[in-house]
Amino acid sequence: MNQSLILISALPLLGILLYFEKKESIKGLLGVKPILSSLFVITAFLQINQYSSYQYLILVGLVLSFIGDICLIFFFHKKVFTAGLGAFLAGHVMYTIAFSRLGEVGSVMITVGTVFLLTSVVIYMRLQANLGNMRAPVLAYISIITVMVIGAASFWDHTTININCRNFVLTGALLFYISDIFVARHRFVQKEFLNRAIGLPMYYSAQFLIALSTGLI
Repeated sequence: MNQSLILISALPLLGILLYFEKKESIKGLLGVKPILSSLFVITAFLQINQYSSYQYLILVGLVLSFIGDICLIFFFHKKVFTAGLGAFLAGHVMYTIAFSRLGEVGSVMITVGTVFLLTSVVIYMRLQANLGNMRAPVLAYISIITVMVIGAASFWDHTTININCRNFVLTGALLFYISDIFVARHRFVQKEFLNRAIGLPMYYSAQFLIALSTGLI
């Protein structure tokens, strides 16, 4: 199964996933989401011939994201949702280490870091009234995904790395961050299909871009 076939397969699966999200069918989601999420893991796995620390860390992060995806199907169940946050948090730690190990301090890192630190503070302040006893887990998650984006920006500043790889990583990290805003909105502000319709395509685009970067490093 090559990259093109995987991506072609992912598009209709994403459409079916959005259909079941709109119907709020747990059975439908359990039937489709694990398959779709496994594709970004497979995408990375098929590209890796000899593991570098970057490729290993990204693959582990993708597997943890796969676990998080399954947990978030049960977003209405606080313990399972928290477990999903934990899996994604651990995945972001893997991504952050992978990006930062190859990163350099530069203008993109400084600019992106400033913008996203301020954005994260505003988002948390807007959410905290609705978080209840989820404040600590959400704060931890917002913190690590912000650091992950900054790590991706530092990765982009390493100009000797393949430009497509750097673009995939930074774009993927930004899309991931934005998609999580819609996850938070769905869970803590207003539950509606619009959150899924916007957030899920961004999320899967992010994961596939990050997975594809493993073949360009």
